[in-house]
Amino acid sequence: MKTNSKDWRYTVMPAVFTWLKESQSGALEIDFDATQKYANDILSVKGKGGTKMGGLVGSGTLGENTYLSDEQRLSLLKALSSVAKQHNVPLISGAAAETKEQLAKIVTELATVGVDTVMVMPPKTTYTPSDEEMYAYYALSAKAAKEVGITIMPYNNPDAAGYHALSTVLLTKLAALPEVTALKISTIDVSVIETMMLMNKDLKVLAGVDTVTVHAGLAGACGGITGVGCIFPKASVTMQEHVNKGEWAEANKISQAMNSISYLDAQPLLLEYLKLAFGIHHNDVTGGLRTLGKKLTQQQIDDVQTRYIKAKERLEILGLID
Repeated sequence: MKTNSKDWRYTVMPAVFTWLKESQSGALEIDFDATQKYANDILSVKGKGGTKMGGLVGSGTLGENTYLSDEQRLSLLKALSSVAKQHNVPLISGAAAETKEQLAKIVTELATVGVDTVMVMPPKTTYTPSDEEMYAYYALSAKAAKEVGITIMPYNNPDAAGYHALSTVLLTKLAALPEVTALKISTIDVSVIETMMLMNKDLKVLAGVDTVTVHAGLAGACGGITGVGCIFPKASVTMQEHVNKGEWAEANKISQAMNSISYLDAQPLLLEYLKLAFGIHHNDVTGGLRTLGKKLTQQQIDDVQTRYIKAKERLEILGLID
């Protein structure tokens, strides 16, 4: 694989958690200081090869995105923008809407708070749009991005309920738009990535599921967006270093060491599971259970703890705990 260490797309990027605290009334609100601190800590970690994460993903699925108001989301991203600028990396966030006009407005708003690249989800419609409608939806968001000086990243997540799958033909066509900086492909079926790379070997594809980082790299992905990497950043960055160098056996050792916890990234409750694991890692279990999402059962909590411990023990043997 051809690599470029100065290109952020050839790295792994953390989809950071939005840390919450209880207000005086007992309601949950964003803890901006803690969220900024943890994001800064993650971006400061180096892999064994000396590289760091090349971008910062805020207010994504793991950042409580679907539970935040528009005002909360923009305030959060503004706070994370200062962290991204400090580390000289792009700030990335997601957007989805029912219509292309609504989407264009969201893209414009995100640019005002420092977002550099917008991951654009398929339209949130009850019916499945045609490829022509899909293309128009993304093309208008690209136009809006161009007007405010940012880029977009079409986001295909066929494994998640509620999101329309984008065909490989459409994705390849969208990649030709000047404002498209990369494609994010979140699926355990990495043949989707390989199919697109066979159609256009110059595509920039970011993998979005931690369980398939190595296989996605073999299929042609140049980088990825990680949730588990927030918990074990040194391991995640080092694994991507090996992937970029084609050192598959070394990359696979790290992938196998993280298997128990990476599994959680591919589950419907990935936000709740991984946020708890992050809290355990930072000796803040209570904070890890503070989420606007679903409340975990004791059995689920115990399972996350067991998976976290197993991954940590394996990574300690490899010298990959920060």
